[in-house]
Amino acid sequence: MRKTSIRLAPFAAVLLVAACGGGDDAADETPAADTATEDVAESDNEDETEDETDDESAAAASGTLTIWVDENREPAVAAAAEAFTEETGVTVDLVQKNFEDIRADFLAQVPTGEGPDITVGAHDWLGSLIVNGVVDSVDLGASASEFEDVAIEAMTYDGQLYGLPYALESVGLVRNTELAPDPVAETFDEMIADGEEAGAPLPFVINTNGTTGDAYTYYAFQTSFGAPVFVQNADGSYTNEVGMGGDAGYDFAEWLGENGMDGSGLFSTDWTIDIADQEFSDGNAPYTVAGPWAIGTYVDAGIEVAVDPIPSAGGETAAPFVGVQGFFVSAQSENALVAADFLTNYVATPEAMRALHDADPRIPAMSVVAEDVAEDPVIAGFLAAAQNGAPMPSTPEMADVWEHWNAAQAAIVSGSAEPEEAWDKMLADIDATLGG
Repeated sequence: MRKTSIRLAPFAAVLLVAACGGGDDAADETPAADTATEDVAESDNEDETEDETDDESAAAASGTLTIWVDENREPAVAAAAEAFTEETGVTVDLVQKNFEDIRADFLAQVPTGEGPDITVGAHDWLGSLIVNGVVDSVDLGASASEFEDVAIEAMTYDGQLYGLPYALESVGLVRNTELAPDPVAETFDEMIADGEEAGAPLPFVINTNGTTGDAYTYYAFQTSFGAPVFVQNADGSYTNEVGMGGDAGYDFAEWLGENGMDGSGLFSTDWTIDIADQEFSDGNAPYTVAGPWAIGTYVDAGIEVAVDPIPSAGGETAAPFVGVQGFFVSAQSENALVAADFLTNYVATPEAMRALHDADPRIPAMSVVAEDVAEDPVIAGFLAAAQNGAPMPSTPEMADVWEHWNAAQAAIVSGSAEPEEAWDKMLADIDATLGG
């Protein structure tokens, strides 16, 4: 863990004093001697008030704002902190931590009065952060409209915004432009037909995570059947009602089976992420579903890629999971107002958001910056995919769903279980785990 202190400006507090002038008829009736006495008293009181205000301003401006960041984002946050210090006199201490350690350390330290005022983090931490009372809400006011809808939805919990989003990511349909030069078709079946015409050994490859299953990568296809993992509220936040039941869920399960190893063979539990990436990198498939993290692997293998939104398999929009990165304010921060000022006026700016993107090239959550960097066609493709997407649920219940959900999909794809039976078992197991 490395700590960087930014102390770039001497204390410079600006005291705004409202001058009061004039008077009313009652004041005119005050004897001159009494008025003089009152003027002296008022002057003394004003001096004392100014001294107290100066002291309070000095205390605020000489305070310290502590921010936890990881190595990738530290330079960009440091630039915003530098401007903040220059303009307010507040010292900003950046504490560099491994991203994998931040959530556990934040949960452990904040209740004891320790920890940072602000931390960088992922939106799907929110459930545990809120349940444990360690995070405060954030008010972006009108500037909330400057961010992608899915980013605001991701940081919203029970109708309250709990973080400043800065970046988002999702999987998209990655295309080998030599094998498939045209943008992907709107439907899954049309894409497969195009893939077969390409003449590669496989028309399509997707990570199934072996026999464990990978509901995350398959999720866009599931939502295209109208079967979200949990039901969403109007503001995009999630309820704890499982949305995968009913005919929509069964239709998706049947589709998995039809395309599994006992069906068309388009999906296989033999495919792990390494195998799927290798097949695509070797030019053995024109299409795959992957995230930005895989692009470097493909490019290094000499594959020229493009990215498109994922085509629909069930007739509705294919909505992949979207992960959002952002900044959270500690519920125990003694500098909550200062922290809010830093986030809303120094981080929530196009300049800061662009610097964060340049330091860690994820899709910016601020729309104007996202449009700017979308001149890169790969980023533009992932942005389009994410704009179709839905935020990964941040509710505590989500942690209890993955194992049953993944297992059901793997069983269906492998042919070891009938689709409807496997889906019913999954729903029953989830219901029992959630205490329904």
